[in-house]
Amino acid sequence: MPPFKDEHVLIIAPGSQTTLAQLGLPESFTPAQLRTSTRMFPAEKKGEWEPLKVRERKTTRRRHDVAPAPVDGDSAMPDADAATNELENGIEEEETYFEEDPTIEEGAVYPIRQGRVVDWSCLFALMTHIYNTLSPPFHTPIIIITQPTWTAHDHEILTQFFFEKFKTPAFCLMDSALAICYAYAASTATVVDIGYEKCDISAVVEFLINDFGRGIAVPNCGGEGMTQRLMKLLANKHFSRDMCEQLKRSGICEILPPGTALPGEEVEAPVVNPAAAASAGANTAGLKGRGGPGDPIASNKGGAGGIEAGDEPDGERGDVEDNEGVLDVASLVVSGKTNEFLARKEKEKAERAEKAAAKKAAQEAAAAPKQAKLPNAKRLTATFPYTERRPLKELNQDGKRPMEKGASKVEGEAKRPRNPEPQDPAEVSTDQALNAPTEVPLHDREATALVRREVEVGLERFQAATGGILDQIADGIHRCILSVPEVQRRQELWDNLIIVGNGSKVKGFKDALVAKLNSKYLISDSNTTIFTSEMPSSFSTPVATGANTPQPQSQLTNSHHGPGVNPLLLAATTASNPSGLIPPGQSQHLHAQLQMQQYQQQNQQTSHQYSGHGQTPMRIKLTKMPEYFPEWKDVGTEEASFLGAQVAAKVVFVVDQGLSKGFMSRTEYNDLGPQGIHEFCM
Repeated sequence: MPPFKDEHVLIIAPGSQTTLAQLGLPESFTPAQLRTSTRMFPAEKKGEWEPLKVRERKTTRRRHDVAPAPVDGDSAMPDADAATNELENGIEEEETYFEEDPTIEEGAVYPIRQGRVVDWSCLFALMTHIYNTLSPPFHTPIIIITQPTWTAHDHEILTQFFFEKFKTPAFCLMDSALAICYAYAASTATVVDIGYEKCDISAVVEFLINDFGRGIAVPNCGGEGMTQRLMKLLANKHFSRDMCEQLKRSGICEILPPGTALPGEEVEAPVVNPAAAASAGANTAGLKGRGGPGDPIASNKGGAGGIEAGDEPDGERGDVEDNEGVLDVASLVVSGKTNEFLARKEKEKAERAEKAAAKKAAQEAAAAPKQAKLPNAKRLTATFPYTERRPLKELNQDGKRPMEKGASKVEGEAKRPRNPEPQDPAEVSTDQALNAPTEVPLHDREATALVRREVEVGLERFQAATGGILDQIADGIHRCILSVPEVQRRQELWDNLIIVGNGSKVKGFKDALVAKLNSKYLISDSNTTIFTSEMPSSFSTPVATGANTPQPQSQLTNSHHGPGVNPLLLAATTASNPSGLIPPGQSQHLHAQLQMQQYQQQNQQTSHQYSGHGQTPMRIKLTKMPEYFPEWKDVGTEEASFLGAQVAAKVVFVVDQGLSKGFMSRTEYNDLGPQGIHEFCM
């Protein structure tokens, strides 16, 4: 078999919503060249598929054809007149044509749901469309990134399809978790892949996936679960699914770590000294009793109804009120100034309301710049740009985009002049005169436009991952690591935690998940010595490694052995060693003690070769992807499986050339059939 070249390798990574593909391996690995939606549309013929929605369009044309000559001139005069009118005005004919509309999703079929293939015919049509789009040469090896939910039978179906359909010379299947480890250059790691409708959790030890206890397609933990959570929280504000999806993708949607107070919900600091609080309350009460804000005498000091001193002359006040500030209704009626008093009260009330409104406006104006400077996590409300596609007909009715009557402006189409200049009939060609299409009304063409507006959201933007999403993922990670049979490798799995997937793009999701793991399962080093001071001096002190187990002192009164020596084990050891084999100069008792100490040292060395607890982690760390791929710094590491596929394709197809059976060749397929792919899967 001739060697493969870098520019001939084809990589395909199908997902539930997006499929990535690329032909050729660049010198520095880059993100995928082709990104297409994992969907197809049924064609008119049953069993066939189209990559885009095909819509039927109708247009009306006027044809000026010559009418046939009449047979009988006397009886055909009316027909001749009708033919003349048709020749002058033209005959309207409807023509039907088809066009592809990339903006429509109605009727789309998604072959992969929650990582599982639900429609093989649609998936094969998608693979054929990608293959024809990239148009690779004949001698092209193919590598497919598989999902953890795919069974062995699914692998056989894919192998048979690619070998029989495209006649590929070499074919390889690679698990997505293993591809992510290749991208991170980590041989042992815990991979958490947050997808669209599910979450996959895998423990990889020395590039081998631990299938037992693997979290496959954990439901309601992906990006769609967060969208549904936002829809539930914002149902009273009439948010649609599209609005919640765009809110989740915006910068204001953020996942706060567990225990973080939301804006406006800060807990007040508790009073440290109750006596000081009591004295402060007493002082407040004293102030209240001596002209404070709650003093009724002070509130009525200026007169009845809160009239301040100086609002009216002393003579009038003497006629209306007494010395204690109580309104004298009788004097007010006798003086005949009731109307003046009521008018003055209304004027004062209006002035106070105006002052209060001005003060409130000034406070809001002063607080607006401060609110704008606050970070998103401390703002009560925030806005995000929402873009929707709406028909131009609706926009004209709403008055948001007024258009002139008869206009035909559609996206990407030039706008007609409002008053076109008359054209000389001599300059119009015969074909244009005979086949001039009639302008179709705007509502018949169903033209649409993108409308962008700002939408305000409250504290719901911080609660996308509430409802048990983080708890469910954290529990799955804990169970997956505990399922690894090699206990000494579990702490290494906690030290190399990888969180990828487009569902993890939400701001703060990774940090919140790590904080949830720390709060539920982490045991710090300081907690391992909390029982040391409570142990007797004869107990051995435990250390963080768990190697030293406290041994209680023997309670046998007749035993002369040192502390920590098991009498039964000593008896068995001395029984198998006769006294004649004791070295000269040593007593039997001393020889037994030395032998027991040697046995304990050997047992500790063979049984405790690892550090860390098997059930709980001592530390939890996130692994960073190497920085020698500059093209991936801007796009992020959420699609790291495709980068790992490029690394694996370079090693398997170009460097290794099949020596380690990393791929299945055409000859091996002819000998073994589709079942032979299990011997070559990575």
